Amino acid sequence: MSRDAEMIREISGCDPYRCMKCGKCSASCPSFNEMDIKPHQFVSYVLRDDIESLVNSKSLWKCLSCFACVERCPRDVKPGKLIDAARQIVERQQGGDYLKADEIPELLDPDMPQQLLVSAFRRYRR
Repeated sequence: MSRDAEMIREISGCDPYRCMKCGKCSASCPSFNEMDIKPHQFVSYVLRDDIESLVNSKSLWKCLSCFACVERCPRDVKPGKLIDAARQIVERQQGGDYLKADEIPELLDPDMPQQLLVSAFRRYRR
């Protein structure tokens, strides 16, 4: 397994080998029609070490981080967490880093959706 695929597994805490390709994750995804790589396919890409295709796909940024896929998965694979981990790898490769507590207030906007704040918290707390 490649270093990036291993890193995705480590950051997400997920085991993509548990996936049985039932498609429940993709069926529950509100961004399904916008994605070129669907959540259940994302798991396959991680297993095949095709991380470059994942980081170049629009799916990586179309995911809403709503975790409907995580809730629907009967095998506890958590494709949304795999997607979030791949995003973190891209951010780190581009020089992104962890947020510090004193940086957060200046980033807040009263019109910002609550879901975005929760997603950012998940992403930057590791």
